[in-house]
Amino acid sequence: MKPLLLSLLLLAVTAIAGEPKPLSDGKTFAGWEGDTTTTWRIENGEFVGGKLSQKQPRNEFLSTKANYGNFELTLDFKLTGVPGSGFINGGVQFRSERHPNGYEMIGFQADIGDPKYWGALYDESRRKKMLVEPDMTKIEPVLKRNDWNHYRILCEGPRIQLWVNGVQTVDYTEADPAIPQTGKIGIQIHGGANTEVRYRNLMLKEL
Repeated sequence: MKPLLLSLLLLAVTAIAGEPKPLSDGKTFAGWEGDTTTTWRIENGEFVGGKLSQKQPRNEFLSTKANYGNFELTLDFKLTGVPGSGFINGGVQFRSERHPNGYEMIGFQADIGDPKYWGALYDESRRKKMLVEPDMTKIEPVLKRNDWNHYRILCEGPRIQLWVNGVQTVDYTEADPAIPQTGKIGIQIHGGANTEVRYRNLMLKEL
């Protein structure tokens, strides 16, 4: 293939696939919804939920207003908490919808937290069960507790794949055709502990 034709073909493929785009401007909650008065704040371009100085009263989610179907989402997260204060946990929702109660979400969650939820796939407020549990022996060597970690979430049709710090934790194909393949993206702080969770560099490429 001639170099010029190859270059044009690569440009066409790139245009079709799209380029990764930030889901946040790092300064405002534009395009997002949730409890931005009490639970969520922005610091140094990061979405921050909760405080170590007080117990998070309940689950809270900050979510996009827009829906997404097939995509690759990458982001960094940092989960910290006061040991012994309760269940220290967070997560990233996708192909989800907001619960009628206004603060929960319904749909797939890329889970975050001990003892075995780093990189797990959970069905939040729907089937309410773990769909895939990761092999913690593979994650432990790369996991950085109380520090920044990296999530990659790939959704293509019924297939969902997750990676934590480059290690694949989930390769799941949804067998139920009634489960939506589109929805909002959200970030969670779990209730019940003195917890702070931070999310940054949320980049999404639609496929």
